[in-house]
Amino acid sequence: MRLLGDPAATPADRPTEAERVRSVLAAAHSMTVVLDGVRHEVRHLDGSDVLGRLHLHPADPAAGHSPAVLGTERPAIRLEFTDIAPTPVRDRVRARVTVVGRLLTPYADESADPRATTCAEYGQAVLETAEGTSYIGLEKLDEAWPDPLAPYEAGMLTHLLDDHPELVTLLLRLVRPLPSGSVLRALPLALDRYGLTLRLEERRGHRDVRLPFPSPLDDVEQSGAQIQALLSAARRRSHHNTLPA
Repeated sequence: MRLLGDPAATPADRPTEAERVRSVLAAAHSMTVVLDGVRHEVRHLDGSDVLGRLHLHPADPAAGHSPAVLGTERPAIRLEFTDIAPTPVRDRVRARVTVVGRLLTPYADESADPRATTCAEYGQAVLETAEGTSYIGLEKLDEAWPDPLAPYEAGMLTHLLDDHPELVTLLLRLVRPLPSGSVLRALPLALDRYGLTLRLEERRGHRDVRLPFPSPLDDVEQSGAQIQALLSAARRRSHHNTLPA
């Protein structure tokens, strides 16, 4: 099992930027639509609403749109999403996602027929996290899949924290180097197919630690076994640390 700081760890231990964007869209309950500078708040979403009501097309006449449709007079559209941690950590905003483009058909707001769709010429998606800002093109976004845990993550993390806080403490055994006395509390911050992230809150600031699963999961049904694998590794490490020298 790869632990935090293990030199064998690779970028495959965490979602790609495109996967993170797709996962934020899949788990979104609301978004802000900015159309020519006017903001519209859209609530009560699920992942099918976001991509089901918005068709994204390449910014290319070959996509089947006439030059008149592709003219610069088309209004700009911007979709804004905020990914907020479901647990009461400091600085709960985990990521911000902005999708920008040009409108090809009238925008169907939340008061319109829910079956209506909107077509937009895709510009780019912008992912902003504590690690920096990334720009994702349509090809990479199309190739990525939302994380299978994205719709369930909030419930799973709050269940872990509210009903099994002792397991969060146990998982700290896997953190390297071991947390010092400056850590005031540890909370689960994120869960995806690659692993679990804990936030260690200290007297001054905080830091996030990543606990990768033995292997990425492909379905939410596999999450129980993967989490148990982390807990078993933590128990073995705890037992080893209590053995006499």
